[in-house]
Amino acid sequence: MASILVSGGRKIVGTARVSGAKNAALPILAATLIARGPVELTDCPHLSDVENMLKILRSLGVSCSLEAGTAHIDAAKAERCIMPQSISKEIRSSIFMLGPLLGRFGRAVCTFPGGCEIGHRPIDLHLKGLMMLGADVREERGLIICEGRRLRGADIHLDYPSVGATENIMMAAACAEGTTTVFNAAREPEIDDLARFLNELGYKIEGAGSSTITIRGGDAAEKKTTHRIIPDRIVAGTLMTAAAITGGELTLTNVNTEHIGSIAAKLKEAGSVITAAEGMLHISSPDRPNEIRLTETMPYPGFPTDMQAQLFALCTIANGTSVIVENVFENRYRHAAELGRMGASFTQKDRTAIIRGVDKLTGARVKAWDLRGGAAMLLAGLAAEGETIIDHAELIDRGYDKLHETLNALGAQIIRKEN
Repeated sequence: MASILVSGGRKIVGTARVSGAKNAALPILAATLIARGPVELTDCPHLSDVENMLKILRSLGVSCSLEAGTAHIDAAKAERCIMPQSISKEIRSSIFMLGPLLGRFGRAVCTFPGGCEIGHRPIDLHLKGLMMLGADVREERGLIICEGRRLRGADIHLDYPSVGATENIMMAAACAEGTTTVFNAAREPEIDDLARFLNELGYKIEGAGSSTITIRGGDAAEKKTTHRIIPDRIVAGTLMTAAAITGGELTLTNVNTEHIGSIAAKLKEAGSVITAAEGMLHISSPDRPNEIRLTETMPYPGFPTDMQAQLFALCTIANGTSVIVENVFENRYRHAAELGRMGASFTQKDRTAIIRGVDKLTGARVKAWDLRGGAAMLLAGLAAEGETIIDHAELIDRGYDKLHETLNALGAQIIRKEN
């Protein structure tokens, strides 16, 4: 277990480079199972979730390493289709392995995935999609067993634009016979990045980024593939919020400004001035943010649920009253009570939080209950008077590569301890 000590009251000022996207890297790592040659992934973030995905791949017989932001993967000798239960329970994204394993071996066995406890995250859309492709799916002794020696293309209508289900279906359908069309598909940038990677392997994916995706099944080409992971829009949004909550000024490089439009809009509403150029963004913020009247989390291109906790932290010191509605996960306000320990004033019922901005937060001992909630605690600590101690800070490592070091380089004073 790790803890972080934050000395508040210092503005975030300077320049930082945004890392590769966790939520793009994880499904792409899973998709290397259906590559027919070695793969090199650049801008691959060094995160605990990425390390766990690499451990899963190694357990299946895949050769892989991650050095200096580049992952080297060779799945030529992969021989197992049963994922290790102990690792799978640590990472939600282990579910991404179902589609590639089915495509590669015609069989996949896994346990129910783990990850942050942020609410009910059913995998029925994943399984229904695979069944539509011809897989037989059953549960035995807590394991999910999928068998489909001969997958066939199909028309699949998703009841909800699930990112994970869309990605799993894309990877399995790439190896199926015939054409698959996914309707009401997720539109997140990470979907488009996975499609680009699959196309680079030699598969044929069209329409990624829209609500209708077409996958023409076939074989990958036998060649080496190099792919660059897209910038992480949530890391970018978190750093932007760090500047906004401290009244700072920050320049971000390696950022795709098209992907963070909804985040930038809310920070502009809070009073920040944001200018953008290709691959770069500058944010300058007032000493105290304005209220943000209403924010509702939605699938892309709406405001991302993965930024809700960070925006909540910003609203605690805003000049006025802000309202946040969490439409994606029903249990994603666990950070609220911890922020209350620091003096935040709010009312929360069901999926709605009404936040009344206070003049200042006060440092306290708090706990990170999940990845993004931990990031919110860290942001609040930057703005608070005195010292804030965040326990279970290792959860932050699931989505940020040494976030405390990045912030220290921008003027923060943060000390991390391994307990």
